[in-house]
Amino acid sequence: MEIHLPSGRQWFAEVAGAPLRDPHGKVIGGVAVIVDVTARRRAEEALRDADRRKDEFLAMLAHELRNPLTPIRNAVEIMGKIDVADARLNWVREIIDQQVTHLAHLVDDLLDVSRIVRRKIRLRREAVDLTTAIRAAVDAVQTAVERKALSLAVQLPVTPLTLDADPVRLTQILVNLLDNAAKFTPEGGHIDLTARSVGQEVEIRVQDDGCGIDAALLPHVFDLFQQGEEGLDRASGGLGIGLTLVQRLAALHGGSVEAASAGAGRGATFTLRLPAASAAARPLSPAEGATAPATHKRVLVVDDDASVADSTALWLAMEGYEIRVARSGPAAIAEAVAFQPDVVLLDIGLAGMDGYEVARRLRALPRGNAMFLVAATGYGDQEAAARSRAAGFDHHLVKPFDPRRLLTLLAPPPARTASEAWPSEIDSEGAIGSRTEFNAFETRPLNDCR
Repeated sequence: MEIHLPSGRQWFAEVAGAPLRDPHGKVIGGVAVIVDVTARRRAEEALRDADRRKDEFLAMLAHELRNPLTPIRNAVEIMGKIDVADARLNWVREIIDQQVTHLAHLVDDLLDVSRIVRRKIRLRREAVDLTTAIRAAVDAVQTAVERKALSLAVQLPVTPLTLDADPVRLTQILVNLLDNAAKFTPEGGHIDLTARSVGQEVEIRVQDDGCGIDAALLPHVFDLFQQGEEGLDRASGGLGIGLTLVQRLAALHGGSVEAASAGAGRGATFTLRLPAASAAARPLSPAEGATAPATHKRVLVVDDDASVADSTALWLAMEGYEIRVARSGPAAIAEAVAFQPDVVLLDIGLAGMDGYEVARRLRALPRGNAMFLVAATGYGDQEAAARSRAAGFDHHLVKPFDPRRLLTLLAPPPARTASEAWPSEIDSEGAIGSRTEFNAFETRPLNDCR
């Protein structure tokens, strides 16, 4: 009960009451217990407020981290376009590229955990070819596997397996399972991924011969931020959230995941079970539902961060596009009138007139509907994507986006499918959002199946 006293004091009470009866059952009175729970109630409110501020902080942190990662990634692409004989420069470029990708994935995983806890993730389910999802996941962990000279073998049944799943999230689940196996398997070790149909489910098993899981830790491997004991060197790294994401995303699909290990030093096995698609369902081919955009040659880059705008402009110019740059909303509108761009790559977080308003005004121009508007932002949540769609954007890219992903959007066929244009949550980094197609996947080492 919330109680307001005449003095103006507000307090909260828990009240319990019961009748008092004589030996014959007659009510002769009553008893009430009133407990002042004001302190507890206010502590609960403080925790909820702290949780809300934590979520706001994580969203802002992701935005602030993604912004500087964008020009770094652009610079890496520009370095790759310059013919330099010194092999050391190429090595440095590869290191930067790997670490930018790694940091972007850490940010995405941290935000995904927050979204799942707050039930902010909604799945976009469809019939998904498991082979395609596995291919994308293998590509995503290729660097980690090759760095430790691991053997990664994949075995699938002859009959194709189709799942009822969100394709982006399914790939994310597989990436996290494979990445976990690679992280805890020593150099020269082995990872096996097998899949089979079990009734109305598809069972996917990832097995390694790595350091295994201690019996005391096994019941807690899916707990948030849970990791095994490590020394100061933190050889395996990570935040301890990858397996939590796997479990929560599997549950959202109506599936499950289990961990098993014979003990420390004896490897680990993770068994994932997800609903199979109905017999009538089939995966969409890349051509189905696709709209082939015209070849875009004139691109207007709009960003108030000079390093982001200039590096993006230089890289696109080296790709053969005609580029103009604007650093504010009003400048973008004026430039669009004069330049008549085919594409506008537009930052959302502009000072003064934000990207949403700029997009609406661009659409109102005489040739506004012919422009291909791409939102470029550090915000990748559902609300930001929905606002982009409502403002008239054709696509929502989350920084630091893979430059090759942007080139795919700007190019003629292969065209975007409807599901790619507005993904289930975010269209973020590299392999997690990619849909690599291939015809066959035999049981063989990673280096032979590319």
